[in-house]
Amino acid sequence: MKPCIVVLDFGGQYTHLIANRIRRLGVYSEILPPDIPKEQLAGVRGIILSGGPASVYGPQQPRYNPDIFSLGIPMLGICYGHQLLALHFGGQVRPGSRKEYGVAKLQTKSNQGIFKTLGGTKEVWMSHGDTVCKLPPGFILLGQTPDCPIAAMADLSRKIYGLQFHPEVTHTPCGMKILEAFVTECGCERTWTTEGYVELATKRIREQVGGRNVFLLVSGGVDSSVAFVLLNKALGPERVYGLLIDNGFMRKGEVAQVSQYLGRFGRLTVVDASEQFLDAVKGQTDPEEKRKTIGEIFIRIQNRTLSELDLDEDQWMLGQGTIYPDTIESGGTEQADRIKTHHNRVELVQELIAQGRVIEPLASLYKDEVREVGLHLGLPTDLLWRHPFPGPGLAVRTLCAEGKEYFPGWRKIEQKVDCIARGFHLEARLLPVRTVGVQGDSRTYANPVVLIGEADWATLEKVSTQITNNIPEVNRVVHLVTPARLCTLVVKRCCLTKNRLDLLRQADFVATEQLHKENLYRDIWQMPVILIPVSSDGEKESVVLRPVCSADAMTARFAEIPNQIVHRIAELIVKIRGIEAVFYDVTHKPPGTIEWE
Repeated sequence: MKPCIVVLDFGGQYTHLIANRIRRLGVYSEILPPDIPKEQLAGVRGIILSGGPASVYGPQQPRYNPDIFSLGIPMLGICYGHQLLALHFGGQVRPGSRKEYGVAKLQTKSNQGIFKTLGGTKEVWMSHGDTVCKLPPGFILLGQTPDCPIAAMADLSRKIYGLQFHPEVTHTPCGMKILEAFVTECGCERTWTTEGYVELATKRIREQVGGRNVFLLVSGGVDSSVAFVLLNKALGPERVYGLLIDNGFMRKGEVAQVSQYLGRFGRLTVVDASEQFLDAVKGQTDPEEKRKTIGEIFIRIQNRTLSELDLDEDQWMLGQGTIYPDTIESGGTEQADRIKTHHNRVELVQELIAQGRVIEPLASLYKDEVREVGLHLGLPTDLLWRHPFPGPGLAVRTLCAEGKEYFPGWRKIEQKVDCIARGFHLEARLLPVRTVGVQGDSRTYANPVVLIGEADWATLEKVSTQITNNIPEVNRVVHLVTPARLCTLVVKRCCLTKNRLDLLRQADFVATEQLHKENLYRDIWQMPVILIPVSSDGEKESVVLRPVCSADAMTARFAEIPNQIVHRIAELIVKIRGIEAVFYDVTHKPPGTIEWE
């Protein structure tokens, strides 16, 4: 199928989300490399230039074909693409006076072109360091923010537009209006549907698999469940073999629940490998190392099971429920920076992919699209709306530490964040653990800040944004819920153990049960519950609640759960023996990823 609009991938974390949004407007869109020959774009009605982690002046600038700018069709540059358009057409770009991550207020300066239906001040989502400081000849200013004087520009005669912010993310409320206006300017017919995707995916599955069968690793989450049903629909249950591996990292009662449900759709075998997984990660504290080890053990158990079942490996393919965010955050597009390695993107899996022995029927979809496909296939909503859960499970929600998480300059950074917090009548301290984040399309691994004192959600959001925008050594902010104060914050050296996993399993169960009781479960995208080896005495542990609102996992806002419910959850959690404190994550994505590891 020929795309109507193509997205040229400069490595941004939201590149595929742009194509997703265009498809949701009923227009088929594909991702292509920026150095694609001009001839291969024949028949395309519009081009979008994505964001990316590089600088237009930097040595790592992605290669691109300048002939694309002479095609005479509408173009839209987003973030890095906005800067590239400005530079190509004679404008100027420079490092911004301060980096912008998160919400910004856009003041509309002209209601023309794709801004025709906009006006006044709009909330938009930023994630950039460089900024356009001079308009190219023939361009007009469409909008600006307090920290970005040229946040939107246009050459109306040639229908060329640049946006420093991200219209494709759900946290730019007017973003879909802007993209829809661009689709209209491109003159595209809106013929793309979920039904059409299922039909196309079924055809592709049969072509890719050929006469082979599929061996699918099932986690019980939304993605692998939909993949399992889609593969069964395309190939028939006699050609699909599901394997549910109990790695010891799953939630309370999850193995029994999943095996009972999915067993009705096809062949499903459960293997208890909890001891093998725990032995493999013994002594590991680095999150990347843990993810890679867990992914490799998954593949080894799969191979062992194939051998025990006496299946010919040449006649079987590995199936996975991989979706687009997994590939993007693992650096799976040509220009993308790796944020974290997903368990289904470790080296062993990459080798199988290179050999043509892996099938991933959902790899071009985001979570919202996966749910739509699941509904089309007849899966019940209670299964489809389960909160997303990482393949490595609680292993990446149980933080480990060397006990040496302090670094040179610690006190200086702590003074800076405390200075910002005191402007809001709060105290701020650095937490002696590190977490993964994403800032400016690149991976960060840094210490979070804890805010101490009473404040409403609006204040906490302001403090969090100021800290992460101005202190590059910090990528995440949490608020202390209970107790009211912690005199000291001591980290203890620890790794993954069954006792720690059981402790987190119980805390996760308590928190999730309360969400259901308060009818909040469906209102929240997911709520990771994280165990961190931090306490006042270095003996007990603490728990972080990370509830977020999102539609696609590419961006997210921390969820504003009513305060009395938060305290009720915290009070129940600290009753669990071994847990001293409960924190609440008040970081958006970016700069903090949804999962802490």
